[in-house]
Amino acid sequence: MNEAELQAWVDGRLPPDRLAAVERYLADHPAEAARLRAYREQNAALHALFDDVLDTRVPEALHPPHPGAPSAPPPAWSIPGWRRMAAMLAVAVGAAVIGGAAGWTLRGAGPGGGAGLAAGSPALAALPRQAAIAHAVYTPEVKHPVEVGADQQQHLVAWLSKRLGRQLRPPQLVQQGYELVGGRLLPGDTGPVAQFMYADASGQRLTLYVSSGQKQNRDTGFRFAQEGNVGVFYWIDGSFGYALSAAVGKKELSQIANAVYEQLLPN
Repeated sequence: MNEAELQAWVDGRLPPDRLAAVERYLADHPAEAARLRAYREQNAALHALFDDVLDTRVPEALHPPHPGAPSAPPPAWSIPGWRRMAAMLAVAVGAAVIGGAAGWTLRGAGPGGGAGLAAGSPALAALPRQAAIAHAVYTPEVKHPVEVGADQQQHLVAWLSKRLGRQLRPPQLVQQGYELVGGRLLPGDTGPVAQFMYADASGQRLTLYVSSGQKQNRDTGFRFAQEGNVGVFYWIDGSFGYALSAAVGKKELSQIANAVYEQLLPN
């Protein structure tokens, strides 16, 4: 099976007459299937985070002048508008793929204050971005939003606690209008990650992302990040990072984050 056909499968552009053959190949090669599913998930996350940028109207200043209209000489740094926009988009998407934080607005919020990210904390800067991408990938799922459902909560908690090396306690958010849907195990830059998903009566979902291996960071107060319509409150507690993500208003998310934070405090 050639790579061009595999990538066409990832993009949903494989000719119908080749679809069955490629899917048989993937069924016989689980490692390849996992690799290509990861590509699909990455594509979905990038669309969720950056489609709004693609749909943004190009500013008038970047449009070429009408024929015959006088124009001032461009500054030395300028390049044609469409090329500049393409370059900016390439940089933004590239940064998302390789771990940059382009487009994030970071500032202190909530308990603990804080005034944004401390310089030299790339892992802390990556935490809300990774949580938002995981949120964007899994919350739209209808049939498989989680690996283990809330009906097996005891098994879910024992499994994720063992993998992360700490006894986890998924917060109870019934008073905030959200019930646990379930959870899943994810790979992280510094170790395994647990993701717990909640939903309210309208179907609105939020996720709690618990990242292990944060030993290089000191404890932090709440910080807030916004990317597209996904807001994230996040903080570090010892060797663990926590990030609560949802497409809701900052005030509502702050109230839920406070409830989560209080329940995660040591007894």
